[in-house]
Amino acid sequence: MANGNGLQPPRGLLHPENRANLLAAIGIIAILVVMLGSVPSSMLSILITLNIAISLMVLMISFYIGGPLEFSTFPSVILLLTLFRLALNVASTKLILLPAVGEPTEKAGAVIEFFGKYVAGSNAVVGFVIFLILVLIQFIVITRGASRIAEVAARFTLDAMPGKQLSIDQDLNSGLITEDQARARREELAREADFYGAMDGASRFVRGDAIAGLVITLINVVGGIIVGATRESLSLAETLSTYTLLTIGDGLVSQIPSLLVSTASGIVVTRAASTDTLGTSVSRQLLSQPASLAVASGTLGFLALLSLGSADTRGIFLPFAMMAGALGTMWFLVGRQKQEEYEVQVRHKREALEGAPKEAEPVESFLKVDPMEIMIGYNLVPLMDSARGGNFLEQVSNIRRSIALDLGIVVPQIRIRDNIQLGPNQYSIRIRGVQIGSGEVLPDHFLAIHPGEGAAEIPGIRTTEPAFGVPAVWVSPQNRNAAELAGYNVVDPSSVLATHLTEVIRRHAADLLGRQETQKLIDGVKAEAPVVIDELLEGSQALGVGKIQKVLQNLLSERISIRNLVQILESLADNLSVTRDPDALTEFARMALAPMITQSLIGPDGTLSVILVDPQVESEIQNAARQTAQGSYAALDPTLSKRIVDAVQRQADEAASLGMHPVILTSPQIRLVLSRLVRRYIAGIHVLSYNEVTGDTNLRSIGTVRFAEVGAR
Repeated sequence: MANGNGLQPPRGLLHPENRANLLAAIGIIAILVVMLGSVPSSMLSILITLNIAISLMVLMISFYIGGPLEFSTFPSVILLLTLFRLALNVASTKLILLPAVGEPTEKAGAVIEFFGKYVAGSNAVVGFVIFLILVLIQFIVITRGASRIAEVAARFTLDAMPGKQLSIDQDLNSGLITEDQARARREELAREADFYGAMDGASRFVRGDAIAGLVITLINVVGGIIVGATRESLSLAETLSTYTLLTIGDGLVSQIPSLLVSTASGIVVTRAASTDTLGTSVSRQLLSQPASLAVASGTLGFLALLSLGSADTRGIFLPFAMMAGALGTMWFLVGRQKQEEYEVQVRHKREALEGAPKEAEPVESFLKVDPMEIMIGYNLVPLMDSARGGNFLEQVSNIRRSIALDLGIVVPQIRIRDNIQLGPNQYSIRIRGVQIGSGEVLPDHFLAIHPGEGAAEIPGIRTTEPAFGVPAVWVSPQNRNAAELAGYNVVDPSSVLATHLTEVIRRHAADLLGRQETQKLIDGVKAEAPVVIDELLEGSQALGVGKIQKVLQNLLSERISIRNLVQILESLADNLSVTRDPDALTEFARMALAPMITQSLIGPDGTLSVILVDPQVESEIQNAARQTAQGSYAALDPTLSKRIVDAVQRQADEAASLGMHPVILTSPQIRLVLSRLVRRYIAGIHVLSYNEVTGDTNLRSIGTVRFAEVGAR
């Protein structure tokens, strides 16, 4: 338990949480004792068996893990096992070269004797050849390949980290994930980079172990010949037979566990693109194309038949025919299984479309229009079903929370239903029965968003990201890592739909705010500010819910948050005696929210970069301004309006090319009119008046909309 100052008291060595660390420390000390001390042959046999068992366990773990990070301690395990094997090499060398108490072949222990006699066939030449083959396989093939893969994976993982972190930030900002989920993803990303960097170094330990094993074996052979000839007075043949077999046995008991660990390291570093166990992934992917089994079976069968034409080649008929039959049987069974799975899927889709007979709904239910709904094709149904791994409904909940925090409105419940009139992968987003956005999602692919110029092309289906209209590619799960390494921002199908939904809500938040929703917002702040509510809604000078709604809609249409509703309502009450026009009251509300508006548009350097409007252009717009019951607008000549919009578009494009968000700064008299004119054609542009910029804001002009430019063709 923590004491009064909140600090944890020190734990003893035998504390349950310290037992594993204590055992690990004892193991390290035991390795040093084995290396420096004298170990009996019986104990050495037990330690060698332990080394083989641990190496086999490591290999099996690499088969059953779902991803590399599930065995994140593997680099440290490799180092410790390498040290353990070298300690056993030193101990066995002592026993081999020291004088024997009994038979010379028994002095190194039963395990080394077994590998020297039985595995090598009691033949020094055969044993030495087997030993060299194991060393070459490990050093040249497995270890070098695993080391190269770890090196490349570490480099590409580091290169892809900025793009992955940006993707995490975008998902967090869009409300698709929570802060805890974003933090967990960042930690996993950092662990992945650290893991591949550590594996790059650990692979070099394994390569060094292979070289050390070969050198130790040669030293033991030479040392054994010298010891046998000088101390034990053995003939050259007896010396070679005894010490060479013992040395070969010692080399084999070291290289076989080393080979197992090297193979495990190769398996772990090549598992980056898979989340299933190795057996599951290999069996599913190898058998995913039954036609390959049929071609292989037919080829082997053809060769088996050809072998019958000559007596010299008939010996290969049986193995070729057996393998052809086995592959043919697998082709038949896999093909039948896939046909059954296809029929089951078709039946489920048909049942989902047809469904059980429903009771007749009242005609009145068809008169109701949902505030917001999403129509989906039948292939997208699993994305909505949490029981089948879909997480879209959870993402919708996160979106509603994010919109409430950012814009201050409560998004109504979103109705989701399938529509057989849509394509199987299509969806339609509707507000009050009107389609606002639509798109197509491939549920078994990932969307790789193009990072810009200079990015490498990747295989997939070319498309356009539905929310922002940028180029993208639908890639298969197998190509997901390749797309991330190429710098693409890769998102899952549910996130594609959720991002589009979020952007639609932000653009049309004003359409979601009706009188009833406005009344609920007012009721929510009535307990906090009852005086201002009474002033606005009661008495002969009451403003009414309808005009408050219009003011809030005007703010939302320009993506101004109405979360600080009390301040907005107070500004309306302050200026109620001046005007009751919703547009004019909106401008007063914007002035009250000036610090928040300015802060949201300031760049990372603390400067507000703005595009100014030439006074002559402002004068032209002000002269054309008209006030009607439907609001303020500019009665400009259509040609002149187009040229103004084109000039603003050019300035906005130049600002975007500099990495800045386009913000127009103009006089208060024409701000609303100019904003409505340009926002009709240019999405995402902000128009501020001088009254909305706080006095401590650092301004920087990046362009001016001039009358000469407007008149230019």
